[in-house]
Amino acid sequence: KVAIKSIERELICPACKELFTHPLILPCQHNVCHKCVKEILFAYEDAFADGGSESSNQSSPQIKISASSMDRIDRINKAGIKHNFLTPRSTLFPCPGCQRCIDLGERGINGLFRNFTLETIVERYRQAARAAIAIMCDFCKPPPQESTKSCMDCSASYCNECFKVHHPWGTVKAQHEYVGPTTNFRPKILMCPEHEMERVNMYCEICRRLVCHLCKLGGGHANHRVTTMNTAYKTLKEKLSKDIEYVISNESQVKANITQLDLLLKETERNCERAKQEACQSFEKLYHILEEKKSAALSAIETSKIIRLEKLQKQVEEYQGLLENTGLVGYAQEVLKETDPSCFVQTAKQLHVRIRRATESLSFRPAAETSFEDFVVDSAKQEDILGDLSFYSNGLEIPEINEEQSRMYNKALISWECPGKTDSADIYVLEYHKLNREEDSVTWQKAEVCGKSKVLSDLEDNSSYAFRVRGCKGSVCSPWSREVILHTPPAPVFSFLFDDKCGYNNDHLQLNARRTSVESRAGFPLLLGSERLQIGCYTTLDYIIGDTGIAKGKHFWAFHVEAYSYLVKVGVVPSNKIQKLFHNTYHDVTSPRYEQDSGHDSGSEEAFFDSSQLCTLVTLGMRKFFIPAAPAAPKDPASRILPLPSRLGICLDCDVGRVGFYDAGRMRCLYECELECSDLMYPAFALMGSAAVCLEEPIAAYYGE
Repeated sequence: KVAIKSIERELICPACKELFTHPLILPCQHNVCHKCVKEILFAYEDAFADGGSESSNQSSPQIKISASSMDRIDRINKAGIKHNFLTPRSTLFPCPGCQRCIDLGERGINGLFRNFTLETIVERYRQAARAAIAIMCDFCKPPPQESTKSCMDCSASYCNECFKVHHPWGTVKAQHEYVGPTTNFRPKILMCPEHEMERVNMYCEICRRLVCHLCKLGGGHANHRVTTMNTAYKTLKEKLSKDIEYVISNESQVKANITQLDLLLKETERNCERAKQEACQSFEKLYHILEEKKSAALSAIETSKIIRLEKLQKQVEEYQGLLENTGLVGYAQEVLKETDPSCFVQTAKQLHVRIRRATESLSFRPAAETSFEDFVVDSAKQEDILGDLSFYSNGLEIPEINEEQSRMYNKALISWECPGKTDSADIYVLEYHKLNREEDSVTWQKAEVCGKSKVLSDLEDNSSYAFRVRGCKGSVCSPWSREVILHTPPAPVFSFLFDDKCGYNNDHLQLNARRTSVESRAGFPLLLGSERLQIGCYTTLDYIIGDTGIAKGKHFWAFHVEAYSYLVKVGVVPSNKIQKLFHNTYHDVTSPRYEQDSGHDSGSEEAFFDSSQLCTLVTLGMRKFFIPAAPAAPKDPASRILPLPSRLGICLDCDVGRVGFYDAGRMRCLYECELECSDLMYPAFALMGSAAVCLEEPIAAYYGE
């Protein structure tokens, strides 16, 4: 048997960190005090009302909502999900035990069972902790006597005399159940929280909770697998007994494991000291190399200084000699006074040689350079190498950035993976910088990530960035991955949904519930209409536009065209031509105007041509991108057909009056043209036959999680 005092850790509420008081069993099978459940739910409701702000939890300092729960609050608020106004109103409960959001169901707290078994164990623990403190009689006159019995039916404690008075022989109360003195009173029969007049008599194996026969007949457990209470009691008790026996029987093994762990602790300490010594030796070697290089560099500089000083000093002495030639100049002036030619020539010949030497020395040129630019140490590469200096381990794989899974849209989502599909690193370091030809030095921005993806929101539009990543485990780091260059959109991202009201033809087009994708299917109406045709007909496009227009500025949006699409046109349309666009394209082949012998001049070709000029569109289909025929476009039709990118983008600049069509994966412009933007401009899409278009979803801050 295990002493009752040794199980205190199991009797502590994970929310208030105190002994359980009226514990409730959550759907995740964790227990929380009844008052703590209320406090957490009210704090959670305040967080909903405040949009998940940090200040919403200041009123309950003991109750902390996890970061993942706060992110879910933000997502639910953004999605506009409404909750039942129960008391407390929210049915979402952040469990403090497993840190997950638990749905309490429609009844909220009222649908939770009270854990009477845990209450009994807590009461035993309290009694063991306060063995010297007696439970007093609830009915004695002051001073009260120590109680000897507690009535489970009356929920009160009695001394011997009071018990005889209140439970006389021959009455109904004499049949009440009594136990030893206790403060823990629980009902004899558990009632169903959903059907308060029914007792629980079955156990739902799917939901792992007690239910009554009404819950099984027409409630939420109608199709669940249930067992009788006695069967569940015997099964669970047998399993629990076997598990306890297994744990107790392996006590010697547990002690051996503890001994092994103690040895591992000591070995870890020894290995740590050894690793420190080896690291110090490695750095000492680097210090010695640097000291040798430093001594050699200083010695070379000192030697060069001595040589240069000697040359300059010698030159100083030469110029000092020029100052001594002032007597020579005076002597020469006296010689010039000689009038006898023969005597002058005899003296002036030697004097002229001396004067010419003195004249040549007057052209000043330093004998040595004063600059030591040749002795500047270039240590930029060595600084980079030392900056990346870390412990190297063959166990860490070099991660690789996955360009297909990485996206650049309203934010940047960078994803990576290890070649061996293993996750041996504890943390990853992602570095990135903007490519700028004008800057000589590169400053990397760093982000530490626990997973294998990261969302960045501080990137500039219409820019190129280089990314690299490496894994770290403790102080051991892998080498950097190959640098990957990605481009941001040319303009801020414009968010919209497909308009399901203006001109939307639900007979031919099908929208999803979120209005982010549209699909056109060539069904039976087209076949039945074509049954009467024998010489050909025109099938018109089904148009759909965005629900938001653009008045000014530069904007970008992206989308995906399914590979099986036969024909899709994408572009923009001004607001003053929307009605005309849908009016001219509303006909289909089932109309009598398309019958070959109806006698009507349908004018379908002119109508189709006019409608095609109402907006600026490019044609896609059969996995191809068709550059529109224009004066600047290539004349060869084959050169105007490009492979269809996996993601397409449109950049509209209303201020300049230009629209560009981009490969959204590489952010490369495929086609650009001018257009008039005098009215509101709407994104426009047209589909024919089997085709589908899906709008690019914005990258959310929690995407990587």
